[in-house]
Amino acid sequence: MVFKKLLLLLVLISFCPLVTYSQELSPVAFAYPMDAINIDGDLSDWTGEFRKYPIEANPFGTSPQNEEDFKGYFQTGYNLETGSLYFAVIVTDEEHVIDESESANWLSQDTYVLYLDKTHSARGSGMNTFFINAQKEIYNTDYNWDEAIKSASWDDLNIEISREGNQTIYECQVYVDQLTDKKIIGIDHVVLDKDSEGFSFVSWGKESGKSQVFGRLGQVFLMKENESYGIIKGQVDTSQVVMSIFPDKVRLTNVSDDAIWVDAPVDSLGFYGSELPKGKYKVQNTWRFFRKDGEFTWLDVEVEVLSETEIQAPTLQLSSLSYPDLLPEEGILLNTDFDEEKAQQLDEFIETYQKNFFIPGVSLALVKGDEIIYHKVYGTKNTYSQAPVDEKTLFEAASITKPVFAFLVCRLAEQGIIDLEKPLYEYLPFDAITHDERSKLITARMVLTHRTGFPNWANFDDNGQFELLFTPGTDFGYSGEGFEYLKRVVVEITGKDILTLLEEEVLNPIGLENTYFAANDYLQEVVSHGHFDNYPRAAVLPENAGMAYSMHTEAKDFTNFMFAVKNRQGLKPETYEDMFTFHTKTPDDWSIEGWTGQFGLGLYLEESPYGLVFSHSGNNGDFRCIFKMYEDLDVGFVIFTNSDTGDMLLNPLEEFLITGKQENSN
Repeated sequence: MVFKKLLLLLVLISFCPLVTYSQELSPVAFAYPMDAINIDGDLSDWTGEFRKYPIEANPFGTSPQNEEDFKGYFQTGYNLETGSLYFAVIVTDEEHVIDESESANWLSQDTYVLYLDKTHSARGSGMNTFFINAQKEIYNTDYNWDEAIKSASWDDLNIEISREGNQTIYECQVYVDQLTDKKIIGIDHVVLDKDSEGFSFVSWGKESGKSQVFGRLGQVFLMKENESYGIIKGQVDTSQVVMSIFPDKVRLTNVSDDAIWVDAPVDSLGFYGSELPKGKYKVQNTWRFFRKDGEFTWLDVEVEVLSETEIQAPTLQLSSLSYPDLLPEEGILLNTDFDEEKAQQLDEFIETYQKNFFIPGVSLALVKGDEIIYHKVYGTKNTYSQAPVDEKTLFEAASITKPVFAFLVCRLAEQGIIDLEKPLYEYLPFDAITHDERSKLITARMVLTHRTGFPNWANFDDNGQFELLFTPGTDFGYSGEGFEYLKRVVVEITGKDILTLLEEEVLNPIGLENTYFAANDYLQEVVSHGHFDNYPRAAVLPENAGMAYSMHTEAKDFTNFMFAVKNRQGLKPETYEDMFTFHTKTPDDWSIEGWTGQFGLGLYLEESPYGLVFSHSGNNGDFRCIFKMYEDLDVGFVIFTNSDTGDMLLNPLEEFLITGKQENSN
């Protein structure tokens, strides 16, 4: 509900003289034309000069004893006639381990991993991951956001492995459609060394999570014969504005060809740098903005990179910029009917916030009485493909799963299948906490009201255990781990799988016809991709239903759950009375100032100037959502977004619809 009053904008203030400093450059390589070669593991036909690019970043595992124990580098070139990009990856290690057992995997032997993004689109293209060892595997791309890479096969790559003395050579030929000398390709290399002491691996680019998140690869420029390159260095200066963080990257984009771009890391002092082909480049924040504690920052400035010259870019300094304020003094759902004019006002509000905060897709429904008075979807479910959100598109509901599961548990309690007061260990012990006698106090009621003493998610120690944060029943501690434990108990005592129970006790009685909790073919077809920083993430669907997080649904269908709870349907009156009892006080900052927040059974309840409000929000990182029902006003809303910035819309939406502009809002 509370917004920062200022967004931040990086603007050019001055051209500064060249400053000498040491700055890590972005992972960039330059491939020049070369003769066609045989891929046979023999590099004798690599004639000419080839620059060596060290593979030494991000070390993990057992530290190499010395350079003879483990080090690596690669060389690269290309040939237009064969439509190929070539790599020679040379690894020095004292022993080359091959695992030919049935259980062999990339971590059980020496492995070279090639990450490949042929498109290298600034919109966020997908990548293929090739594991190159005795078995050779391709990372599963079924859930990737880029349809073009799902057909990847070993026909895309020709590779041979050879061993010469203490060196392993991986000679690679990557086939690239419509290869030109103006192309830039996303590439990264990871080398794993397995030996008796354990394993080590290093990469070319520093960032991890390369397979799952766009923008974490290095770049290879295909250069013309004798084409030169230079270095651009610069600094982001925040001395005029109090900032908690710097942007972690800046994007350098060629002014004449926006397909040519690289991301340069920004260090803790604000310095960045990259090698680039000769040309004129604009400097922007990689993600177009960065965010922390509600603060947003943009930058945009052009600089020129000259051949074989180190160029100091203008210093970039933060100044402030306000964003549009569309919040009314009174919520538009109060006092008057929701008409076409208000619908247009709402659309403008949502689309403006989508644009300002880079929220690709939205599914929204407004309810009044027992009717849906407005339902609309906005934007795209995948910013790379630009596939639109439609009425079938499903979003991750994240923690909104919890009140739906609570409804199921209450139904079972009414049937005498589970006792909300009975210690859960008597149904099914949780081995990770049995070392603490206090765990025997935990009941289903404590799970549903978040008083178990569990952390939100447990960090298990080497013995497979974790510690309680407080004596169960004595304090509030929001916990998804508790809901997952209760799920296992429910499955144990009913002898039914959780999907069957959900269908019998929730989906069919309430009429949730477009709601799912685990992977299936239909869900794979209609699911939205989540987004971080406006770029899509892989839509990895849950194989097993999680009762703290895995529901997928959309706004119109979910209103059936809101109506059921509002009208006290599907459960006995005394159960609803228990569900709506204030059981657990929540922190004051969970609610608007002057409101009181508590947990009932699975529902978040608030006493407000407008009467009782029941709700729940959800946050799976790249999906943000919330539903709220104002009982005395008999109005409510549900909204799902597919973005890590979705909460920048969720919070002011309540002000726009119900409460009007609050004192601390933007």
